Amino acid sequence: MTPFSSLSKRGGGTPRRSAPGEGRRGLASLVCGALAAGGLAAAGTAVLEPGRAAASSHREAPLVSGAPQYDNTDLYAFVSPDKPDTTTLVANWIPFEEPAGGPNFYTFAEDAQYDLHIDNDGDARSDLVFRYTFRTHVKDKNTFLYNTGPVHSLDDPNLNVTQTYDVDLIRLRHGREVSTTRLADGVPVAPSNVGKASMPDYGALRKQAVHRTPGGAATFAGQADDPFFADLRVFDLLYGGDLSEVGDDTLKGYNVNTIALQVPNDLIRESAGQPVVGIWSTTRRKNARGGFTQVSRLGNPLVNEVVNPQKDKDGFNASSPHGDARFLRNVTHPELPKLVEQIYKIKAPAEPRDDLVEVFLKGVKDLNQPPYVRPSEQLRLNTSIAPSPHPKRLGVLDGDNAGFPNGRRLTDDVIDAALQVMEGALLGAKNDLGDAVDANDKEFESSFPYVAEPTSGSRGRAAGSTGADVRSGLGDALRPADASGDTMLMAGSAAAGAAGVLLIGTGLSWWRRRSQRPY
Repeated sequence: MTPFSSLSKRGGGTPRRSAPGEGRRGLASLVCGALAAGGLAAAGTAVLEPGRAAASSHREAPLVSGAPQYDNTDLYAFVSPDKPDTTTLVANWIPFEEPAGGPNFYTFAEDAQYDLHIDNDGDARSDLVFRYTFRTHVKDKNTFLYNTGPVHSLDDPNLNVTQTYDVDLIRLRHGREVSTTRLADGVPVAPSNVGKASMPDYGALRKQAVHRTPGGAATFAGQADDPFFADLRVFDLLYGGDLSEVGDDTLKGYNVNTIALQVPNDLIRESAGQPVVGIWSTTRRKNARGGFTQVSRLGNPLVNEVVNPQKDKDGFNASSPHGDARFLRNVTHPELPKLVEQIYKIKAPAEPRDDLVEVFLKGVKDLNQPPYVRPSEQLRLNTSIAPSPHPKRLGVLDGDNAGFPNGRRLTDDVIDAALQVMEGALLGAKNDLGDAVDANDKEFESSFPYVAEPTSGSRGRAAGSTGADVRSGLGDALRPADASGDTMLMAGSAAAGAAGVLLIGTGLSWWRRRSQRPY
């Protein structure tokens, strides 16, 4: 693959002149300078992990971007590699969870319905809905702590804030509900991975959060490593406007809240003769009247981010696939290829883009397109195609029909695949464009729920050691053993902070003496 490769960056500039009187500083300037001296150096350590503050392809619409608990970030659907008679659905919420983001860590919303929709006859209406609803429980409200000691199980008394959830299977006909069945009740949620001291064996907690139902389904809800891998600096004028920004997994080190559901293929497909299902996820939030309003929707990746313009994003999130005709022009006349042509001089394919209609709205003929399909934006999966023993990251584009856009596996490189299709790969304009991020930073698991464990809130080396008290351990951790590395940066930050405090003190003393003068 030929990535968007790094080029030399432009630089330079004219030296700035000082304005008259700029050299005379008051107390405010002195204090601000002192705070900046300590704060900027401390920020130097903050960028070590998980990364820079970043733009997000997860924050796909203006309204929901301000309410992350309701913001569905990604959707995956694939025939389970170790249980090919089942299909696994993975949906994520709450973008860019900082692992050390306490004391109020990450919970699902109690006033929301998190829904996984199945269309098994191609009419763009839900035939099945798997609905997740959550409850929060607090053992001791007189402490600010998420956990009050090491946590060894999901029912450990030290786990102060917990969540449980119910799963309901709603069956519909022609868009109307005909029955509801409770599949699971009061299932515990895997907690946020606070750190090594708080959760010494997080893997054990993850396993306890996997719940299997009598009907052969399995469910999981809890924190996980964000499985989406991409260089999101695409939003900085398509990688800097000169190909200078590429190849960095912007989501590395961040977590999400995951719902994973594994169900028998026969439960969700119409029949063995019609094995294609359409899948999308939504979030419905309780409104002031006590009802629920849909505020987020997700099927294929990147559609609401880079296909729909600003004027349609919130409307798309509130809509259902049956009404997607209103968004058709966004697919047949996409903006992204025109931007690529403008910035990088790669000619955009001719419009209208019927090839994109097939991929995003109908499914690929003879692969994952149901008969009598109504064009609509869904993630379509042919449940009769066996998992590939050696998955290829570009999926169907590379001859692997078990991958994207036939569903979406965790390992599928949807950025590269979507970009190549946008630039005409299905029209004979073969290209190998991509963002140079080809895999997730953490390996996925080989069995349900498949997503990787979340990054721990404690990523540095432990402060203490055997036979030493905490104070000694902290001293050892901060002592620069050599003149290089992160410890020197931490020490430099501490020194800069101390210098800032001294500078503030000096400024205050100076101000007090000056205020006592008669003139």
